[in-house]
Amino acid sequence: MPEIRRFIRLVATLLAITVVAACATLPEPAPMPPTRAVVASERTDLGRIALAARPEVELTGFRLLPAGDDALATRLELVRRAEVSLDVQYYQIVDDATGRSFLRALRDAALRGVRVRLLIDDLYTAGEDELLLGLAATPNLELRLFNPFPAGRGGFASRFAASLFDFDRVNRRMHNKLFVADGAIAVVGGRNIGDAYFKQSRGDNFVDLDVAVVGALVPRLGVLFDRYWNSEFVRPIGTVVRHDASPVELAHRFDRATDPATRPPAPDDAPGDGRFVDELCSGRLDLIWAVAEAWADDPGRVVGRRVSYGGVPLLDVESVRYNVRERMRRARSEVTLVSPYLIPGREGLEAIDEVRGRGVRLALVTNSLASTDEPLVYGAYRRHRPDLLRHGVDIWEVSATRTTQSVRLGLLGSRTGRLHSKLAVFDREAFFIGSMNLDPRSDAHNTEIGVFVDSRPLAAEVMRLSLAA
Repeated sequence: MPEIRRFIRLVATLLAITVVAACATLPEPAPMPPTRAVVASERTDLGRIALAARPEVELTGFRLLPAGDDALATRLELVRRAEVSLDVQYYQIVDDATGRSFLRALRDAALRGVRVRLLIDDLYTAGEDELLLGLAATPNLELRLFNPFPAGRGGFASRFAASLFDFDRVNRRMHNKLFVADGAIAVVGGRNIGDAYFKQSRGDNFVDLDVAVVGALVPRLGVLFDRYWNSEFVRPIGTVVRHDASPVELAHRFDRATDPATRPPAPDDAPGDGRFVDELCSGRLDLIWAVAEAWADDPGRVVGRRVSYGGVPLLDVESVRYNVRERMRRARSEVTLVSPYLIPGREGLEAIDEVRGRGVRLALVTNSLASTDEPLVYGAYRRHRPDLLRHGVDIWEVSATRTTQSVRLGLLGSRTGRLHSKLAVFDREAFFIGSMNLDPRSDAHNTEIGVFVDSRPLAAEVMRLSLAA
């Protein structure tokens, strides 16, 4: 009886998944001495450049990096020039030409004596265990996974199936993006590491924005990195992943897999201006200096931990979401919010009500159906769109074709541009840039990081870039 056989196979599969899920437990964290970020020093080339550029101790210098090729070149140049430390934290490092090139550059830095601390969220590392173990076999380089999956690591679906009874934990992810070289120069923004984030894909590419950071804010970013690196929710990759090959053999395999000769050439595209890299080479940075602050969510969000006193929930005043909303509450005339994945939800609509009730103009920039890479998210946003319009919100949806012609965003040629920037501009006097989307995941499940900058010139440029899409 075919129906009975199919039923028996289904039951057997479900039982197997249940058994695996019941056995899939994350190993207890082993004692690891905490390590700390370094501070900029004149003993390093990057430190000398950063300290020489700084006009006042309390100010931070910024350079916007809208063009993908420039943003990638900046990171790789900073890796190449680093002498003491590289602190690298990403939600996703894609296993493609850009991702492998970036990982190989980190490997090379470690081989010349740079301390490399690489922290990756474990959601999108399926199938990459051998590659990452080979990288982790490098002296001076430590690779840790945030909130790792203990079983089913070969595929995306199998990971969740193996963690069926621990779903609430593995559904919470570290969405942060942060890069700090020698404690002197940092890069913050919305980009992950992969072809599509840096205009290197022959298919669709993301429209995104990073900012290079020098000066007063960089030590704060180092503290935020340390909070995650030393948290109880990370594991060295070797404590989670096992492999039959020796570390020496894994290192050889990594070398072969990331050999530039094995990678296809980047698309023939219009180059960016490369000014920041040129300035690094000349030793003189031309930056806009401003007062700024940085915030990151507590890594304890991974287990649903909330700020409380005596069991009473408190406002999480260090969270990214709280500080964005606080800036919105203080706005006097207008707020522009940019989010590729926009689902305001009840709390979002309440915040919008509060802003609009004070007569503040509110504009939202998000993907159109043609430009989004998440049509289900767009469908959820579309259900809210009539309410947003009734609240008097101006909505701008990105044109997938116009982004291919935008000089400000870096020409994408014939390839589609998908919005990926996460930005906010307040009264055209200050702006936010970071990893936070305006959706329920960023609100309740993901950890995020962001920088707030008080600068009219930079806010004006961010505004122009936002509307250029």
